[in-house]
Amino acid sequence: MEKILLVEFGKRLKALRQGKSLKQTDMAEIMGITSRQYQSYEYGEVNVPATTLNFFADFFGVTTDYLLGREEKP
Repeated sequence: MEKILLVEFGKRLKALRQGKSLKQTDMAEIMGITSRQYQSYEYGEVNVPATTLNFFADFFGVTTDYLLGREEKP
């Protein structure tokens, strides 16, 4: 179940990033992390810390529930 949640989060994160015409490297630079660290979020490889989840929600103008797959509309 956890893996499904992480994969869904990654898909939504990727779609939002692409909607802003940003590359993974752009996001990593904005966040002050490595590209590999950012990729791990999109690939559903790690749990996302609450502070990072909130950053993504604010940055993309969506709710955390949307990012977590609990809402359908961004």
